[in-house]
Amino acid sequence: MRAHRSFRRIWKERDSAQPELLEEILEKGNLNRAFKRVKANKGAPGIDGITVEEIGAYLRENQKELIERIRRGKYTPDPVRRVEIPKPDGGIRKLGIPTVKDRIFQQAITQRLTPVYEPLFSENSYGYRPGRSAKDAIQKVKEYAEQGYIHAVALDLSKYFDTLNHEILLNILRRNVRDERVIQWIKRYLKSGVMENGVVMETEEGSPQGGNLSPLLANIYLNEFDQEYQKRGVVFVRYADDIVLLAKSERAAKRLLETSTKYLEGPLKLKVNQEKSRVVSVFAIRTFKFLGFTLGKNGKGIYVRVHGKSWKKMKSKLKELSSRRSVQSIRPALAKIKVYMYGWLNYYGIAEMKNRIEELNKWLYHRIRMCIWKQWKKPRTKVKNLRKMGVPEDLAWQAGNSRRGYWFTTQTIAVNMAMTKERLISSGFYDLAIAYQSVHVNC
Repeated sequence: MRAHRSFRRIWKERDSAQPELLEEILEKGNLNRAFKRVKANKGAPGIDGITVEEIGAYLRENQKELIERIRRGKYTPDPVRRVEIPKPDGGIRKLGIPTVKDRIFQQAITQRLTPVYEPLFSENSYGYRPGRSAKDAIQKVKEYAEQGYIHAVALDLSKYFDTLNHEILLNILRRNVRDERVIQWIKRYLKSGVMENGVVMETEEGSPQGGNLSPLLANIYLNEFDQEYQKRGVVFVRYADDIVLLAKSERAAKRLLETSTKYLEGPLKLKVNQEKSRVVSVFAIRTFKFLGFTLGKNGKGIYVRVHGKSWKKMKSKLKELSSRRSVQSIRPALAKIKVYMYGWLNYYGIAEMKNRIEELNKWLYHRIRMCIWKQWKKPRTKVKNLRKMGVPEDLAWQAGNSRRGYWFTTQTIAVNMAMTKERLISSGFYDLAIAYQSVHVNC
């Protein structure tokens, strides 16, 4: 059993194996890199109200005192500000927003601990790691499926970030972080509490999502699971708390569901959501969903596809951005669509969806033409603009004075002749087919 040591004794000790870790974290260059990273990420202020823009002036005035307090073990982090973010499935994700100064210190710790832990992490862990992404994770699942691992155990951890056991986590950290001063500093972040509706509540477990240190701590905690299941020879892919175990038979997968649940809820003291954790085929588009993707199979082999829910969410957002009721000016609307779809394609571009994207592209062109047509309002304006764009007078008059609805009229020869793809692209339209082709090739 670990002997109790006072803070004063801990801060006087200098462990021979890692004597300078705290000093390395507080080194000027490391803190400057952390400051730049936090500033670039922007984000909301914590409970003290100090914004990213204001933090520079605050630190110039208080940095020496803050660092001295940390060195002496006298620094107490502020409670995090609790905010609730609606989830696509109707639930709520609780985020904890630390103060900007604490985000900088957490980032400084992360920068020094990442090189310590990266070599210890599993090759099959992809979340929050340098040079790794969700695209790499789903590609790995595809590789395993091609080897015959087509039965998946999709594990769902209930409120993972909020339920990390502090004692277990700190003891795991002590194996590789031998400067107890750093351990105690991290402990204070874990115990800093949350402020919700003006009331500060203690935190006896968890590492709130939103802190710069939380992703690394979450990976360190679940690395215990990774190492255990690697020893057992189990095939798996993990992205943060999204875990997929793979097997060649349904029977083996069912055994894995049982043993993995026992391990996660036993030694790691986590909670597995029994309703959402299940054994499914990796080709079951309705039931297998990993990071927004699923897998498909055709005559050419296995391929990555966008999950139906992810596609539906994207199309719903495009409907909102291209609604003729809400679009007041076309160029700003096109700019918003470009920003959204650029990010979406950058994430999902690895998936095979050429035909679906082409259909979506036609649909979006049509909706944008409807927005422009509505903005022209009067028949006289419509005819005038069509004529300016080179449409013959008779066709322009027929379209401009048509009593048919927007959807029908904007499919006529006159409107398509005027609002060509080239004209819309020059006005800022983000051609999805061209963008997808570019992204997919690079993936």
